[in-house]
Amino acid sequence: MRRRLALLLLAPLALATPAFGQALDMTKGGPVDVTSTNGIEWRQAEQVVIATGNARAIREGVTLEGDRLIARYRPRAGAAPAPAPSSPAAAAEGPSGGNEIWRLEAEGNVRISTATDTAVGDRAVYDMDQGVMVLTGRNLKLTTPTDVLTARDSMEYWPAKRMSVARGAAVVVTSDQRRIAADTLVGYFLEQGAAPAAPPPPRPAANGAPRQVPGAGSQLERVEAFGNVEIRTPAEVVRGDRGVYSAVTGMARLLGGVRITRGENQLNGQESIVNMRTGVARLVNTPGQRVQGLIVPNSQSQDAVRPRGNPAPGGAAR
Repeated sequence: MRRRLALLLLAPLALATPAFGQALDMTKGGPVDVTSTNGIEWRQAEQVVIATGNARAIREGVTLEGDRLIARYRPRAGAAPAPAPSSPAAAAEGPSGGNEIWRLEAEGNVRISTATDTAVGDRAVYDMDQGVMVLTGRNLKLTTPTDVLTARDSMEYWPAKRMSVARGAAVVVTSDQRRIAADTLVGYFLEQGAAPAAPPPPRPAANGAPRQVPGAGSQLERVEAFGNVEIRTPAEVVRGDRGVYSAVTGMARLLGGVRITRGENQLNGQESIVNMRTGVARLVNTPGQRVQGLIVPNSQSQDAVRPRGNPAPGGAAR
């Protein structure tokens, strides 16, 4: 049997109406519906509610799940203290009235989701005061209708800033299978309901269903990359020290120690522009810097540039 406790706790008033809507935003306020299979414990002295066993907390269409959930609350500023319960039955109803949740914690098989977006990890801390959720553990992943963001060390989600930060072997894969990797990736999302300029027409999914359109979930606007940046296109691998990618234009710019590799050929410079949609990368001249290249011709390219009638090495004339 699943036990339920409706926590009529509000988020801090400063975050009750954030400037930007976000798919995984739990800072908007409103009641939190907590359920679990093993029981719910209310520790009044510690101002903590603990749910164990397939625990779940739902607020405003956002669901936080884990093996164990901890909700920390406090009296809301300016509100009268909530009256003490008159009986154990009343205590089982949970805190209400003049209280607010300021922190949610989830442990074990953590999943936070909406109808369109999902983030998973081993542990999550949602700090309502700071307006940030931090995921840690193995196989960290944030999935939106258009992109997949993964990380090794931690993943932060800042709803009011429309920003996520992936740390440690971070990778973002776009809907058209373009891949950007770095030590740290910072993703910025469009305001919900906003569409990028001149968006491409929706394409059907593999099962024939229409794909998500801008505004249907978290829509990536741009990605900033720091440390060991690598962009892969079908033909080339581009590496640099830092970079920025615009999901709106499909263009990426890499700076510092840039290397463009295609097969055995390599170009070196300080700045590169990569068109992620066409797969074309080019070096940009930087004042005072030289562009270097190592071109290894293959037999096919030698034939292409050899004048007609000249013999190939070790063979007869063509």
